[in-house]
Amino acid sequence: MLQVPLSNILFLDIETVSMQPSFDQLTDEWKLLWAKKAGVLLRNKEEETPEGIYSRAGIYAEFGKIVCISCGVIQEGTSEKKLVLKSFSGDDEKQLLADFANMVNKWSIGPPKYLCAHNGKEFDFPYLCRRMVVHHIAVPALLHLSGKKPWEVNHLDTMELWKFGDFKSYTSLNLLACTLGVPTPKDDIDGSMVGEVYWKEKDLARIVTYCQKDVVTVAQVYLRMQGEDLIENIALREQEG
Repeated sequence: MLQVPLSNILFLDIETVSMQPSFDQLTDEWKLLWAKKAGVLLRNKEEETPEGIYSRAGIYAEFGKIVCISCGVIQEGTSEKKLVLKSFSGDDEKQLLADFANMVNKWSIGPPKYLCAHNGKEFDFPYLCRRMVVHHIAVPALLHLSGKKPWEVNHLDTMELWKFGDFKSYTSLNLLACTLGVPTPKDDIDGSMVGEVYWKEKDLARIVTYCQKDVVTVAQVYLRMQGEDLIENIALREQEG
């Protein structure tokens, strides 16, 4: 595996929701667009409708938005490692993306830096880029793929690392953590509940906590795969937004 200084890796996770609380609240144009998308998703599933699966819209950057980005950086001291967390969250997606992009641009100055997420190459990284483009925010160089050769892209993905070249399998973060003996602090909600917690319960703080727990797990899984000791010292920082 690629050997990267641990302090040069930004571990991250994002939480996304549909652009509106329900299908009925979409404009006619967006209803038609979602119906076309849903038609592909519902092929050979006549018992379901576009309205019925609108809760899944949040996983598509064209139909969803980001409500939380949580990050973690490992600080290596003389005696132990420390994971420092920070989150960007809020109802104003443009602002939280701008704040995140500004942080990434500042953090990436100097020695080569890396981004790490679970299934990040298929979901988190492209979703972030697409939503930044929607809001006319310059995509940070660390996220950008344009003009780069594969070995010049500093993106790490714990799911991809676990595949060891087997591209036909999908392994969830929770399953991988359990397999590797990494404690999973998920004791509240799961990804399927984020939309309801956001739109109905309006409990953004609960989503931030859930997102940060994912970042902790990603970092611990990465350490385990590198043969490193797990981190016991985790510092929580106040969220932006």
